[in-house]
Amino acid sequence: MSVLVVGLSHRSAPVAILERAAISGDALGKLLRDVFHSEHVAGTFAVSTCNRVEVYAEVDKFHAGVAAICEMLARHTGIELPGLTPHLYVHYEDRAVQHLLSMTCGLESMVVGESQILGQVRRNLALARKHQALGRTLDDLGMLALRTAKRAHAETGIDRAGANLVTVGVGLAAARLSAAPDPAGPLRGRSVLVVGAGSMSALAVATAARLGAAGIVVANRTKDRAERLAASVSGTTADLHDLGTALAAADLVISCTGAAGLVITADTVAGALGARAAAGAADRPLVFLDLALPRDVDAGVGDLPGVSVIGLQSLQDTGAGLTASHAEDVAAVRAIVTEELAARVSARHAARVAPTVVALRAKAVEVVEAELARLAGKLGAIDDRTRAEIAQAMHRVMDKLLHAPTVRVKELAGSPGGDSYETALRVLFDLDPEAVEAVTRADTGLVADGPQPAAPPEQDGR
Repeated sequence: MSVLVVGLSHRSAPVAILERAAISGDALGKLLRDVFHSEHVAGTFAVSTCNRVEVYAEVDKFHAGVAAICEMLARHTGIELPGLTPHLYVHYEDRAVQHLLSMTCGLESMVVGESQILGQVRRNLALARKHQALGRTLDDLGMLALRTAKRAHAETGIDRAGANLVTVGVGLAAARLSAAPDPAGPLRGRSVLVVGAGSMSALAVATAARLGAAGIVVANRTKDRAERLAASVSGTTADLHDLGTALAAADLVISCTGAAGLVITADTVAGALGARAAAGAADRPLVFLDLALPRDVDAGVGDLPGVSVIGLQSLQDTGAGLTASHAEDVAAVRAIVTEELAARVSARHAARVAPTVVALRAKAVEVVEAELARLAGKLGAIDDRTRAEIAQAMHRVMDKLLHAPTVRVKELAGSPGGDSYETALRVLFDLDPEAVEAVTRADTGLVADGPQPAAPPEQDGR
């Protein structure tokens, strides 16, 4: 089995396509089940966020695996294959692992280095386990990705580069609310309405409070979740079914629900603007920060007088993310990814030759035991202590003679022509191929990742 990823992100697709491709909740679980039951797939998990949908899978055939996943993505997103495939990318084996590690570290995010993706990957892995779709190899790779991301955030300053989408979006919103926002508190004196109470909304509430918002109101379909979130910043709640009143009192509206359709319509906002005008506040600007995918805010809202809408496309167009001062941190994270990937590749190569090493040592033990039996017959009666000393000495000699070639063959396994060194070891010591195969089948535990078949040439594409 080999590792494959097929997906699309803000780098390969416009927001309009990402919006249509967004998969969450029960729909994501159904996608996992269908991919898992595809003919050539042995395990899978999917990463679905506001700017990417990726399916990882263990497959026994590259082309058949790609075809199956593309078909499932088209079926579950409702986008026909001709409209979807131009935006898809494909990574295979080591390149797929490298992409997973880089993505989990935030290097593939719209805002480079953002840390929210770490939690999203963790939740997506947990979902795959819940549906019993996550095979051993992908489970191990998922854990490797999480460990690598934790290293990146602990050992580098990537968090300085990784302000999340909320922070970047709020910064843009503050600039639209005032030509010269207060650097110490860009939202000082402003009223903020947060629509939704999920993880992104929690970030929005915390960010608004940190940036000095005068008041924070949370509106959500489930009232108790809204109350808990609002209480964390001494805020208040609003009825989601009566948004007009809350909109009329807000300066900034941050919306990030998981709704399938529009949450804030142009008619609702027009009504709120009318209420503002009646209260003598017609000149007050109103900014919407729509971080939902699919979008929460009607596209027509931005055409209303005095209203600005900042969506994911706006964030993408600004190039929000890496600056020159953060390049060193990003380079340090890339070095960590390279190091972790190299360690995995080395371990896999060593695991591949482990059955040969085990078979060699087993044969050496047989030779030593046979010689000890022959020697016991020639020497006659000797005391147990002497017999133990002789046996220990012979085993010590065996270990010393085998140490260098077995260690060296593991080191050379990852070099060009590495297979030839393993073959040479089998030939030089006349190892029975069936004995080596028996060790492989036995899964002794020395083969941590399990030997894997050679991968076809790496193929990336869109």
